[in-house]
Amino acid sequence: MAVLLPWSAAFGAAVASDDTRLNVLLICVDDLRPELKCFGKDYIQSPHIDQLAERGRAFHRHYVQAPTCGASRYTLLTGRYGSSSNAALFGRAREVARAPDSTPSSLPAWFRSHGYTTVSVGKVSHHPGGRGGADWNDDRQPEMPLSWGRHLMPVGPWQHPRGAMHGLANGEIRTRAGEMDVLQSVAGPDSIYPDGLTTDEALRQLSSLGEQSVTQPFLLAVGIIRPHLPFGAPAKYLELYQDVEMPAVPHPQKPEGETTWHGSGEFMKYNRWGRNPNTDAEFSAHVRRHYAACVSYADAQVGRILARLDQLRLRDRTIVVLWGDHGWHLGEHSIWGKHALFEESLRSPLIVDYPGIPHPGQSTPAMVETLDLFPTLCDLTGLEVPDFVDGASLRGILEKPSAAGHAAVSYGRSNKTIRTEQYRLITHKGGHVELYDHASADGETRNIASEHPELVVRLNEQLQHRLSD
Repeated sequence: MAVLLPWSAAFGAAVASDDTRLNVLLICVDDLRPELKCFGKDYIQSPHIDQLAERGRAFHRHYVQAPTCGASRYTLLTGRYGSSSNAALFGRAREVARAPDSTPSSLPAWFRSHGYTTVSVGKVSHHPGGRGGADWNDDRQPEMPLSWGRHLMPVGPWQHPRGAMHGLANGEIRTRAGEMDVLQSVAGPDSIYPDGLTTDEALRQLSSLGEQSVTQPFLLAVGIIRPHLPFGAPAKYLELYQDVEMPAVPHPQKPEGETTWHGSGEFMKYNRWGRNPNTDAEFSAHVRRHYAACVSYADAQVGRILARLDQLRLRDRTIVVLWGDHGWHLGEHSIWGKHALFEESLRSPLIVDYPGIPHPGQSTPAMVETLDLFPTLCDLTGLEVPDFVDGASLRGILEKPSAAGHAAVSYGRSNKTIRTEQYRLITHKGGHVELYDHASADGETRNIASEHPELVVRLNEQLQHRLSD
C-alpha cells in the first residue's frame, strides 16, 4: 500500500532546498526497553544497535511521556505534552482538519514545510501506516494529516495494517487474542514476520530518497513492531538464547498497597497454555528468551537499514536516531507489560548519531525526555524550533556527554509522575502519593511518601509547573 496523502496549498509549494542540510533517519522500535548489550544487558545479542551506539551517543536515562504507544508517539511527533490516550494523534488530526492552513504542528509537517521530503514506513504513529478505519487502512482517516509525503505500510499475507500489528508467522492474524499464542518461533527468513516486509520497503524508500538528497534532504521514519506482543520471531533468533541462563528478575513481587501496578491484561489475554510467569519460573525464563529473540530480530532490521545507508554513502550526511517508544516489564513488580508509571515502563533506549559528533561512543547518564527530540532535530539541521514545542534541544549533551540533563515528567490515565536524579514521585487522581528513593537499594519497592511530606510537596509543585507551562 503506497498512498500520497493530501497536502494543504499553504504548505504545498517547495521550499528552496539547502544541500548542506542533514537528512534524518528516525528508527522507532515498539515496546523496546533498554534490553540491549550497549545498555548493559550482556546476554542480549544486538550488534547493529550496539554499533550505532559506538558511533553516536546512547542516552542511558531517556524517559518517555507515557507508557503507551499512541501517547508516547504523540509526543515524539509533536514535541508536546498531550493526552495519555492511544488515540491522541487522531485527536490532533481532528484539530488539524478544523484549521488546515495553520502553522505545521508536527515534526514531519515542520520539516516538510522547510523543504524536506518526509516519508514514513511501518509503525511510526500509533497505527502502522497511520490510518484509521476498521482495518487501519482508510485513506480518509489519516492519523497525521499534512505531515507525510508518503506514509507506507506493506502488509503482504497479513492483509491489512491491523493484521500486521499483531501478526505471527506467514500471515497469521489475531482475531481473538485467547486463540493466539503469546510466544512463537518459526523457521524461515525475516520476511515471514511483518517487520521483514517493513524493512524491505524502508530499503526501497531509502534508495529512492538517496538519489534526490543532493538537492532535497529527507526525513525518513521507519517503525519496527517487534518486540511488541505477541513475541514471535524467526527461529534463528530464538536459537541465540537457547543455552543462555536468564538473569534473575529484580524485585518480582507485587507491590503492597495502592500503587501504579496493573494486572498485565495485554499479556495475559493471549494463549499462555495455562501458565503464569509470575508463579512459574521456567515459563518466566521462556518468555524472556522470546522477548530477547524479538529484540535480536528488530536489531537485524536496524542493521539492514544502516547497511543500506552506508551502501548509498549517505551516513556522512544523515542524522540517525534510534528510539524506543516506552519500556516494558519482564516480571518486575509482577508486571508483564507497560501501562505503569514505574521505571521499567517509562525508561527506553535513545541513541543519536550525526556526522562529526564529538566523543563518539561515549554514553551519557543525563536524564532526558522524548519531548526533547523534536527541538534537537531542528537544532542539528539548522531549522528554527517552532514556538509550540515543549522540550529542549539535547545538542549540549550530544557535544558534551557529561553535561547535565533535567527531570522527566510522564503521565497515565489517572496519575502523573516526575523522575529526578534521586526520586520518583507518582501522584494519583484521588490524592494518593507514591515516593521512591533511587539512591536506596529498595528502589521503587518501598513508598517513603509519609516519611518525607515536604519533599512530596516540593516535587509535586515541580511536576505541576512542568505540565502547566
